[in-house]
Amino acid sequence: MTCLQPNKVVVLLGSRRMGKTILLNKILELTKEKFLLLNGEDFTTQDIFRQRTIENFKTVFGSANILAIDEAQEIKEIGKALKLIVDHIPQIKIIVTGSSAFDISNKLGEPLTGRKTTFILFPFAQMELSGNETIVETKSRLNTKLIFGSYPEIFQKQDYSQKATYLKELVGSYLMKDILSFEGIKNSDKIIDLLRLISFQIGKEVSLHELGRQLGMHKNTVDKYLDLLSKTFIIFGISGFNRNLRKEISKSKRWYFYDNGIRNILINNLNEIHIRNDVGELWENYIISERIKFQHYTGMISSNYFWRTYQQQEIDWIEERGGNLYAYEMKWNFNKNVRIPSAWKSAYKDSFFEVIQPNNYLNWIVPQNFD
Repeated sequence: MTCLQPNKVVVLLGSRRMGKTILLNKILELTKEKFLLLNGEDFTTQDIFRQRTIENFKTVFGSANILAIDEAQEIKEIGKALKLIVDHIPQIKIIVTGSSAFDISNKLGEPLTGRKTTFILFPFAQMELSGNETIVETKSRLNTKLIFGSYPEIFQKQDYSQKATYLKELVGSYLMKDILSFEGIKNSDKIIDLLRLISFQIGKEVSLHELGRQLGMHKNTVDKYLDLLSKTFIIFGISGFNRNLRKEISKSKRWYFYDNGIRNILINNLNEIHIRNDVGELWENYIISERIKFQHYTGMISSNYFWRTYQQQEIDWIEERGGNLYAYEMKWNFNKNVRIPSAWKSAYKDSFFEVIQPNNYLNWIVPQNFD
């Protein structure tokens, strides 16, 4: 329980159905200290926090050393309340969960500056799964992960029908709940349409103007929706790498899904790998999302980009870390010969280049000493 510190707040963030509540309960199960567990969606809990006084909180918490709040973002001005608690109740330890990053950031961010530590929960990372499966099992399950993704509950579903039903419910009921609760978002249709358009543009630059034209929306509204989708851990954007060379494209973004299953159910395509024409996109989305998890869980400090020139030379993934450049190209077909683009090689002579394929990908997303 070293993550819990006196007069500090631990925040567990992630999209819905990611296992935050299970993790919270497990942490409390392992502690020997007295705790109080509250749920932010419960009206009684919300009433407790409406009376934002030190004496009220002392009375409610009693002798508890740990305060735990599930779905904390549902409590009005929760950040100010937690600041009051950590500043005036000695030795109290606090852990909260939240499924909506924009709510948590707005309500916890500024009031708790310097007082909190945030952990993000993603769909299962391969580095987590590798501790419980052999190399043979890992490679045999790769195709399934490319299609159905890695949400925790998907691994409990036994067949195609159960997995498909779960993904449909996940998108329709849970993920949209956070977005539709945001002020000004009243209809999920445009959000779903936007996500579908993104689904077909994996590995390509996305034009806000073109998306807006197809959706019948202003590009600023599209930009707002993309921001919300990223803050609810559905998609993430990568900018173009540029060192002020006139031939490099840097103003547009590429978008990826945190989970392949979400992407595939949005386009209603859960077909097997051997009959699909988008395996390259599936591979690129999967391996880049796994790299994001790897970076986060290992504490790797890296700025991530894609690279492309107006002459159509490109590299899928660029990492700038430790003062060095690392370039990676994602290829599903490991028999295909891939060479470093001449423009990149000429401009960045000291950079590292590698092709990530099914025969070497584990070295890129699982720590070498992981057990």
